[in-house]
Amino acid sequence: MTEKRSRVLSWVLLGLFLLAFVLLISNMAWWESFLRWLFPGEKQVLHPRGTLLELVTEHLWMVIVSSGLATIIGISIGVLVTRPMGRQYLPLVSSLSSLGQTFPPVAVLALAVPLLGFGFKPTVAALLLYGLLPILRNTIVGIENIPADVREAAYGMGMSSWQVLFRIELPLALKVIMSGIRISVVINIGTATVGATIGAGGLGSPIIAGLVAENPAFVLEGAIPAALLAFSADALLGNIEKTISTA
Repeated sequence: MTEKRSRVLSWVLLGLFLLAFVLLISNMAWWESFLRWLFPGEKQVLHPRGTLLELVTEHLWMVIVSSGLATIIGISIGVLVTRPMGRQYLPLVSSLSSLGQTFPPVAVLALAVPLLGFGFKPTVAALLLYGLLPILRNTIVGIENIPADVREAAYGMGMSSWQVLFRIELPLALKVIMSGIRISVVINIGTATVGATIGAGGLGSPIIAGLVAENPAFVLEGAIPAALLAFSADALLGNIEKTISTA
């Protein structure tokens, strides 16, 4: 009962925090007063490109699309290379996914722009590449660490290989997979700010503009909401992970 109350309390606190976050980014007058107080010498303290709510929405959309694709692709490949037909590709897949994350984000964007143009698409491609490794690796680890006797018992009950996958392996590996998704999303929230260098928008816009104009108010206008967004996503996915593990 105590554990159940703890979970409920964590969801309530998260809900209150998210509500406060939405109110905070919706009121530009608060931000202007805060940044004006911090940097009274700056002529302009708010980035003119758009409101914080618009920038957060753009940023969140890039993360949702890239993380959704990374989740689908990562789990699918992870399942494939743990099957008998695809196990021979396991070392190759692990090496390629690790190599993909060693590329600097700016380099990935530079390579993607000639193929995909500027803005949203190359940024999502770069975020997909960066977010794939934690999900793929955790899917493989989660499935591989399931005891062999559990699978044998399932096959002994007459289950097919697909039934074993969806009824036994994936449910047992779900907590580990969720941990990989959680890491991937948090990484992508931070990395998505680089997309502003090629016109993708989001919270990277005021950060890049602030660095160019040497305006710290612009930098904080993008950095603080990005940090709060990453914290919110981590807490949300952490609560989901705990709920799954105790279900």
